[in-house]
Amino acid sequence: MIRPYNRPGLQLQPRSGPPDPLVKALQEDLRSLGYLRAGIDGQFGAGTSSAVRSLQYDLLNAGQHGSDGDAPVALRTFNQGRVSSVTGIVDERLAACIEDILDEHRVPELPRAANPTEANADALARIEQLTGLPVPRPFLVAIFLQESGGMHYRVPDGDDVDDFIVVGLDRNDAGHPDHVTSRGYGIGQYTLFHHPPTADEVATIMQDPAQNAQRAVKELRSKYDLFITGSTPGQEADDRIHEIGTGPLRLCRYAADDPRYMIDCARCAGEHLIDVPAGAPLYPGATDTLHPTQYHPETHYSGVPDRTTLGCDWPYAVRRYNGSGIDSYHYQFEVLQRLIRPPLGG
Repeated sequence: MIRPYNRPGLQLQPRSGPPDPLVKALQEDLRSLGYLRAGIDGQFGAGTSSAVRSLQYDLLNAGQHGSDGDAPVALRTFNQGRVSSVTGIVDERLAACIEDILDEHRVPELPRAANPTEANADALARIEQLTGLPVPRPFLVAIFLQESGGMHYRVPDGDDVDDFIVVGLDRNDAGHPDHVTSRGYGIGQYTLFHHPPTADEVATIMQDPAQNAQRAVKELRSKYDLFITGSTPGQEADDRIHEIGTGPLRLCRYAADDPRYMIDCARCAGEHLIDVPAGAPLYPGATDTLHPTQYHPETHYSGVPDRTTLGCDWPYAVRRYNGSGIDSYHYQFEVLQRLIRPPLGG
């Protein structure tokens, strides 16, 4: 299908001024293909420029294999010599590449919602109905609020008509800043390291919020079981080891037959709050200290539930859910704060 912006002499690039319908059509396609994080408003700003650059990078470099499996097709096969560099500018040759990608049946388009507000409320309701969870629901919901604001789909606002699934983009390749290294999808931001996704991945982790949430449950429980006390050698949680030791894992301070078992997390978290100032060691004896990062500009945290007093190991599992390093500590502090704020702790 001919895209409305594919026309002779095309030059779409960063600019100010009123919304441009051609830019808006481009943004819709970039969202559909998983390159634009958010925003369909006709303004060619930094986010759109970054999306275009990442698409150009993939047309030049992206193969089919990812660390978690293969994509259905390698993006660089769509280049055919039309894109020679990463510029952030859309011309006729790049527009033709976009058309070819969108016309390829092996490249699924990301889902969107006809009524995202209703769809988001339904997603949260379905998650609340999940039973027999092997993780504490309050921690799970706090993760969803941190990851996606509790939304599976973006909600249009004013000139921004974005109603696609929430997508998080990581660019963690220091040598290639335009390289999207992973994408998180939906309310639980389930992460894929290959791109594009398969049709089955769209049908499960994207179109079905409950399955998206279940993948997050599985991942969180895996981090609890394997990445805290050293069940996976070399992957233990240093904060837990230095603060609690290497003793048995702790599911909850309450016994399994106690009605508070794995559900009273907000009260436990609110018992003892601490401040984490800039430059504070990440755990006792750590050489790394709290400082702002690319993803977390915060310099300090106030009123953080003290992870050492909760009586469980879920704060450490939450951190490892996010990975390791300084960003994972920022993430841990933010999720712990969400436990004691409405709608969880209110």
